[in-house]
Amino acid sequence: MRGKYLSRWLILAALWLIPAPVRAADVRADFLKLIDRPRVPLAAEVTPLPSEGSLAVFHFTFAADSSGRVPGILLQSTTRPSGLRPVVIALHGTGGTKADEIPFLKELAAKGFVAVAIDAPYHGERTKAGHGTVEYDAAIVKAWRERQGHPFYYDTVWDVMRLIDYLDTRDDVDRDRIGLYGVSKGGVETYLAAAVEPRVAVAIPCIGLQSFRWELENDDWQTRISTIQNAFDAVAKEAGVASPGADFVHQFYDRVVPGIDGEFDGPAMVTLIAPRPLMAINGDSDAHTPLGSLRLCTDAAETAYQSAGHPDRFIEIIEPNTGHKVTDDSREAAVEWFVKWLKP
Repeated sequence: MRGKYLSRWLILAALWLIPAPVRAADVRADFLKLIDRPRVPLAAEVTPLPSEGSLAVFHFTFAADSSGRVPGILLQSTTRPSGLRPVVIALHGTGGTKADEIPFLKELAAKGFVAVAIDAPYHGERTKAGHGTVEYDAAIVKAWRERQGHPFYYDTVWDVMRLIDYLDTRDDVDRDRIGLYGVSKGGVETYLAAAVEPRVAVAIPCIGLQSFRWELENDDWQTRISTIQNAFDAVAKEAGVASPGADFVHQFYDRVVPGIDGEFDGPAMVTLIAPRPLMAINGDSDAHTPLGSLRLCTDAAETAYQSAGHPDRFIEIIEPNTGHKVTDDSREAAVEWFVKWLKP
């Protein structure tokens, strides 16, 4: 198995001999082709909700495609001067909902941002129950069987792109000042979306930045898979695999999130964000993002930002003695990073 993955490493290493702009364009094009679907009119619907002190609150939906709508929540200050404002989009983690991000949205809105969160596919309003992961797990199993749809990470990238389409239609949003923030699952989706969507001006992936390939090669994939354990176990059982190892995990990824441990792995995708400002937040004891896996990404990012002539636009925060969580200090640093670069 190690020889097989070493060969993949050598192939990918050879790709670095291709001029960077060509390589970046190819990777973006490949990813966008993978997630593409027919675009339909947004048909946005916006409903005012009870205000939160000096913050106006709105519920909205828009069409992601011909078969589904994305629900979201938007907060903005009523005491700030009118005109175009920067936006920060917050993406929740596995099993969460847009409502989980409201405390963070309030902090951002108080600073002068238009603060937005959406429900990921098969989460929140996009489920019958409104919570839990049963429908999410079922969608992942279906994606394995049919090799269609990408509910695990990739579909949210499409939703973010469509969300930005919607934000572009608003007369209070500065389309050149859009930030993206995500936690855990949302952290993975943040760096993937920022890599392929140039309208994301600033990105902060939290407790999500990682190399899926490194985790397979080092037999350290179990914790990340545990976030969708029921779906993975169902797939393994259906495939007749009693004790799945890295080889089977690769097969699983190849159907459900093709390229996540190859062309679209963290170290490759994070370089596509440069030279736009990027902050990576992680804990030093987070089993979901092992340090060896994380280091491949941050080393690649540092090299990319140095090469772009903007080393000051990349920063990493690795909280000591911290597992899979975003500390209050890190969240405060994230707000200040957005303030610095998006200037509300």
